Amino acid sequence: MDILEEIVAHKRIELAKQKEIVAPATLYSNVESLLSDCPPPHRSMRDSLASSASGIIAEFKRKSPSKGWIKEEGKPDVVPASYCQNGASAISILTDEKYFGGTLRFIRIARPTVTCPILRKDFIVDEYQLYQAKAADADAVLLIAADLTKEECKTLAKKAHELQLETLLEVHSESELEYVGECIDMVGVNNRNLGTFHTDVANSYRLASLLPKDYLLVSESGISNPQTVRELRQAGFRGFLIGETFMKTPDPGKALRTFIEEVTK
Repeated sequence: MDILEEIVAHKRIELAKQKEIVAPATLYSNVESLLSDCPPPHRSMRDSLASSASGIIAEFKRKSPSKGWIKEEGKPDVVPASYCQNGASAISILTDEKYFGGTLRFIRIARPTVTCPILRKDFIVDEYQLYQAKAADADAVLLIAADLTKEECKTLAKKAHELQLETLLEVHSESELEYVGECIDMVGVNNRNLGTFHTDVANSYRLASLLPKDYLLVSESGISNPQTVRELRQAGFRGFLIGETFMKTPDPGKALRTFIEEVTK
């Protein structure tokens, strides 16, 4: 079993426990009441990336399965706010606890401190997680093609839109391009193989010409050089998800600002 299969298997066990604590019917009812009684403000991640000169999605990532702890002391009420203040187009917050040191609480804590859109980054395999994301006031969710069947992806994307959540579909290979369709707002190419964790930015260039031109394209993982972002923009990408490059520094927000200055100069 590769690492992705291991993570997803654990995620299903984790979800079963969460549903025992908060029953699905209770969560769904609370979120639907929230949407009808007090609709949340519209913060479009897609629009933010499309209108940005840099398109950086700065990620709050404290840990990874391949690197271990990156910034264990990273605080969700400090780093995301600093990202937003220093020019991030959107914030990605990892909410997987076991493998990435995250939690859904991080979105709730960060939300009052930032004005830019927040992406819930997790291994989403159940609509329960979409309701959780909405309850935490996220603006978008990640759907990973390698985690899902095409039908599961289609169903989750449709439900996300019903909950006023945008969708970022992550693909890694040509075969996964078949997942692109209705209710997908952004298409991301993961440069990291989720089975082996080998990273190669060339994957974005390789798939760029095959990706639909009417979708906003995002390059994910392994980006550490501003020149790479400039070249990827020329290849048609408008979003760039970057985490470790910033999180491993003493001041992630300052590192982001310096990076953006280099991208846009």
